[in-house]
Amino acid sequence: MLAYQSDVDAWQERESQFYRDQAAHNSRVDMLRQKHKIGEVDAVEKYADLVLANSPYPAWYNRDWELDYQEETKILIVNYRLPNPEDIPILAAVRYVAARDSFDKKLLIDTQKRKHYDSIVYQITLRTLHELFEADRETKNIFAVVFNGITESVSNTTGQPITSCICSIQVGVEEFSAINLAAVDPKACFKGLKGVAASSLSQLAPVPPLMMLQRDDSRFIPNVEAGSKLQEGENIAAMSWQDFEHLIRELFEREFSQDGCEVRVTQGSRDGGVDAIVFDPDPIRGGKIVIQAKRYTNTVGVSAVRDLYGTVMNEGAIKGILVTTAQFGPDARKFVANKPLALIDGSGLLHMLSGYNKKLRIDLQEAKETLQHPA
Repeated sequence: MLAYQSDVDAWQERESQFYRDQAAHNSRVDMLRQKHKIGEVDAVEKYADLVLANSPYPAWYNRDWELDYQEETKILIVNYRLPNPEDIPILAAVRYVAARDSFDKKLLIDTQKRKHYDSIVYQITLRTLHELFEADRETKNIFAVVFNGITESVSNTTGQPITSCICSIQVGVEEFSAINLAAVDPKACFKGLKGVAASSLSQLAPVPPLMMLQRDDSRFIPNVEAGSKLQEGENIAAMSWQDFEHLIRELFEREFSQDGCEVRVTQGSRDGGVDAIVFDPDPIRGGKIVIQAKRYTNTVGVSAVRDLYGTVMNEGAIKGILVTTAQFGPDARKFVANKPLALIDGSGLLHMLSGYNKKLRIDLQEAKETLQHPA
């Protein structure tokens, strides 16, 4: 009898705990619903995450995504992990051969594989857009969706892992709602919506993502005018690192300003190296460009170029530019081949500075002495 009563008490406690957990869960759901209704950023992103998580896909497809909701423009950016070509099943048919009591497998040939992969990617893209817009029909928090299809693979050249955006599209809800998805060709529909992708997706060729870039990065510092401080005949290799980083920002702001770009300086590291980021809003070629400047008095080796390439990958940038007051070693120049990187040495930097109409110079030996023994 005591054992029975103990079991009943334990069951009742589990029942009570279940209802407490259920009430807490329902309360969180109600709170999320209310926040989503008024368009709070976290709630919109959480709701979109739930929508995508509940979308059924085959077990072989290991999906993942990142979301960023722009409250001012009501644009939802989706970085969506796509399958790689080798992930796609290639079994076309199986035939039983009675004479051998065995099965013959028919596999897709290479041309079929490529066409099949392209079709799958375009279908995933359109399906994701449809699910997000459909789920937002009542609240109307999302005016447009930017879908960036991301792949992770290994470079045949370096053997290193690489992350690429192979397709990108920005679509407004009204434009997309006019499409009858049941009757379209996925690739033609993607192209008709002005999506960006290589002719054959299976090559995993990267394209610039169409995305609204975040400018509220805590790393950014206020811009300072440095060009006006330049003195006639000044040795820029001996400038202070603070003035040097803002000079680089000014140079590239002048280079990119006619295209409507914005250049921002990030926190300096006080080691002669600086970071700046260019935001190019162009919907076709635009994106983020990372600039690193090295106020060096010695040859820049390959390690600095590798670091830049890693920064480009981590930032999701379309290009990296490395500027130095010195020269680049042969290994550094060899490393940038076939990569979205550009190198500007001291002579190239002086050429860019010619627009200031002041006779500037680079004297590395003088700079070494000045920096070691400042006045």
